[in-house]
Amino acid sequence: MQKSECHGVVQLRNRKAGSCDQRTSSSMQIKHRTTVQQSNSSSSTSSPETARKVHPRPSDKLNPKTINPVASDKRHMVIMMKNGNDTCNSSFLQAFQNKFGEQSRAPSAFAAIYSKGGIPCRLVHGSVKHRLQWECPPENLPFDPLLITLAEGLRETKHPYTFVSKEGFRELLLVQGALEKAVPLLPRLIPVLKAALVHMDDEVFARGLNALVQLSIVVGPSLNDHLKHLLTSLSKRLRDKKFKEPITSALQKLEQHGGNGSLIIIKSKIPTYCSICC
Repeated sequence: MQKSECHGVVQLRNRKAGSCDQRTSSSMQIKHRTTVQQSNSSSSTSSPETARKVHPRPSDKLNPKTINPVASDKRHMVIMMKNGNDTCNSSFLQAFQNKFGEQSRAPSAFAAIYSKGGIPCRLVHGSVKHRLQWECPPENLPFDPLLITLAEGLRETKHPYTFVSKEGFRELLLVQGALEKAVPLLPRLIPVLKAALVHMDDEVFARGLNALVQLSIVVGPSLNDHLKHLLTSLSKRLRDKKFKEPITSALQKLEQHGGNGSLIIIKSKIPTYCSICC
């Protein structure tokens, strides 16, 4: 009897201890949840500056001048202008213009040579049309490098360089003995003419095409070995209706002065070309 009562007391104590442990565990879970909520609440109410310090953005590391250097330099210029130092203001304004391209572009190679007197002729403005005045008779001038320099000027788009290069190239090829002087220059002259023929400007292309015909008249079949390097650009321009007639006329003159050898080369690059002999 006493043993059964003792056993019952032990079971009762165990039940009380289990319920106490459950209450303790529940209380600890509630406290943990409260702590987490308070932590989240404090982090959400923290200032944005604190958040940025914890998780810095890549842009925070940038130098402010690298973000908008133009605006920074403009502010600097305004500050210097307020100081009233004319010399300082002038020098800074000059540097500012140089930096941001407000000055005119540097002259091209042909323009620079022409300005320095490297081209022995000058443009003479006439009431009806312009002409060139040579410093000495063109037949006395060496073609190397004058003819190549004039060919490079065919890519110019500003006056007077456009007229000087076009007319100078034409007049130089008209002098006596031009054949002997021009043929040795063909390996260097053809790439320059090709640059004009592939130019996007229509007027530059037209000047290059005329120069090619003029060269063909002078050197004749000697041009055939270099002709294939020029026909690809002519073939592409044939798709443009406004150039179909002048290119066809130029090809006929190339055939006329280049002979049968030129016809074979032209047909290989431009199969639709119709020979003048047909």
